[in-house]
Amino acid sequence: MHTSHLVVETREIAPVEDLLAYADPARPLAWLRRGDGIVAVGEPLAEIRPPAGGEERRGAALATVWRGMTAEAEVDDAVGLPGSGLVAFGALAFDEGSAADSVLVVPTQVLGRHGDRFWRTSIRLASAPENREPLAEQPYGAHWAGTVGPGAQTPQGYQDSVRRALDRIADGELSKVVLARDLTGSIPAGSDLRRLVRALSTGYPDTWAFAVDGLIGASPETLVTVQGGTVTARVLAGTIGRGADADADTAASAHLASSTKDLDEHQYAVQSVLASLRPHTRALAASEQPFLLKLPNLFHLATDVEGELATGESALDLARALHPTAAVAGTPTAAAISAIRELEPFDRGRYAGPVGWVDAAGNGEWAIALRCAQFTAAADDIRVTAYAGAGIVAGSDPESELLETRVKFRPLVDALA
Repeated sequence: MHTSHLVVETREIAPVEDLLAYADPARPLAWLRRGDGIVAVGEPLAEIRPPAGGEERRGAALATVWRGMTAEAEVDDAVGLPGSGLVAFGALAFDEGSAADSVLVVPTQVLGRHGDRFWRTSIRLASAPENREPLAEQPYGAHWAGTVGPGAQTPQGYQDSVRRALDRIADGELSKVVLARDLTGSIPAGSDLRRLVRALSTGYPDTWAFAVDGLIGASPETLVTVQGGTVTARVLAGTIGRGADADADTAASAHLASSTKDLDEHQYAVQSVLASLRPHTRALAASEQPFLLKLPNLFHLATDVEGELATGESALDLARALHPTAAVAGTPTAAAISAIRELEPFDRGRYAGPVGWVDAAGNGEWAIALRCAQFTAAADDIRVTAYAGAGIVAGSDPESELLETRVKFRPLVDALA
């Protein structure tokens, strides 16, 4: 082995009150759900970005580099829980044609929690000295507020795009397309971005709260989880806002559960996930009927899928194979992507792309980057672009779809305020 290989050590530690308190305030790296998860501490060891315009698809290029790094790594993991050992955080662009890059970030230190167990992982080059520094919390910075307003796609423009999509559906070009709109704005320079991650993580505990390379959000939708050869995925498609009181809530959930439009949209999404996973799995199964997933601000139709991995692929490979699902692109996929490129007046960047982590054994958890915003440091402030979308099928109403995007923007807009 040469001296550039990685040496990794994971050890159990005493409980940590708040994992995020140890993250970098300006560039947090985090993956949290119901208090469990992993958070990077300190400067990253490496940021792997595929070359623009390379021959290999970008997600594939990342997976190739990761396989090379992990093959040579010395991993001493005394914990053996999801997220322990050698891990990288990742975010992939939605569209191969996007100007945004896909990235895998390898941290130098990770703090993790799984139930009542906590650990610390250190990752270094074999030629570098061991880091025996005690961990230090970084006090949270002052509260901040951001301002966001209509981006490239105005509310009126969005409804016009929905109408144009409905024309294409009527012409038989496609049966479903997911159209997004954007909000743009800024937050003060030097803002502690961990505050946003913490607000989303505590306000929406059943979602994956994530922060990877300036992409921060709270996704309700698991793209794929791989743990010890078992593959699981949760499909969400079909949405309705929560009611103002118990009766209205019950009426809303009953409406969603019996809505032909939403059930059809959901079935498209489930079938697309099954079709993508089949070549990589054996004994693949999905629940027969969707269940209602209740979030603080809306209901989703949800279906869980489970199978056994038949090939030696990683969670990152499967995330690539599954993306883009019908839930974020449409059906058929190629026609939907082409319609999105024409009907959305902006580049989605990493919105609706895979976000998550992968370990040396190929285990990992990947969600779809929804309810999120990309933060980019500018000369005198931090630029913010937030995104939300809705699935358009025959019978969709432009005004209702616009309202659905408003509901989906709320977690982020509330947290930014």
